Amino acid sequence: MPTIPARVRTEPGRHEDAPLLEPGSLETLWFQVTGTICNIQCTHCFISCSPTNHAFEFLTLEQVTRALEESVALGVRDYYYTGGEPFLHPDIVPILSRSLDYGPTTVLTNGMVLKRRHAEPLAAKATASRHALEFRLSIDGFTRESHDAIRGEGSFDKALRGAALLLEHGFQPIITAVRTWPSCGDDKAFQGFVETLRGIGYESPRVKFLPTLKIGAEMERGGGYQPCEKVTGAMLEGFDLGELLCSHARVVTDRGVWVCPILVGAEDGRLGDDLADASRTPFRLRHAACTTCFRHGAICSNAGAAAPAAAE
Repeated sequence: MPTIPARVRTEPGRHEDAPLLEPGSLETLWFQVTGTICNIQCTHCFISCSPTNHAFEFLTLEQVTRALEESVALGVRDYYYTGGEPFLHPDIVPILSRSLDYGPTTVLTNGMVLKRRHAEPLAAKATASRHALEFRLSIDGFTRESHDAIRGEGSFDKALRGAALLLEHGFQPIITAVRTWPSCGDDKAFQGFVETLRGIGYESPRVKFLPTLKIGAEMERGGGYQPCEKVTGAMLEGFDLGELLCSHARVVTDRGVWVCPILVGAEDGRLGDDLADASRTPFRLRHAACTTCFRHGAICSNAGAAAPAAAE
């Protein structure tokens, strides 16, 4: 299937503040596999996941399988699973195993409820598969104190145990950290964090820093975008539209197909029930959060994970 590039549609005679993005080929498919259900309630979560947030519910193995089958004809190349916390799903092992039959698969997790009963069969499946299984494990602070202040008491140690379990089973998890601290002057703390990771057996940890998304719980914490923060057509002139996830990805949820993981739940983010139709549906970049992808690239992808020497 030929690759179709994304483009910004021009609409003569109309004045719109936000550019309309025509998506290109559908390359990446996301699954909101546990909806907005999570074992913890982070103070910076951009879709406000928690143990009691039922805005989105679990996807079934059958729903995931149906979308995987549909994705083949659409040319999808890789798959991502998020939530909520994916390892709360009772069928997460068969879901990820099924996904590996279709393509490279990544699962985003806080690592806290990851068990040996998950890691062992997934390691066996990954070894037998021609496709890679990646883990993105969230640790949002260089120290126990800074991480637990965001994710709850005891969460740092539990996350490290999850990372150690993955290492034991041959995985090299990407450690993701949402930058909720000042952007400079914390080199010593970062090096201490690297030594902590090495202490659990991760000799060359892969680290990916993410910008804070100032929506959801983060906005309630006192964040929020400025009124002037928006993407304009002029900003996109000469810009690589492939850096915008919405140009080549969609998200499957129990409530239909949405434009991107960041805007799950946004009033205009739902593009319908049919994956093929949603993959071709244009989207107007009117949300302030769209500026985050414009400035930092497709932050939801695995790109940008680096060894400590190059992480900053």
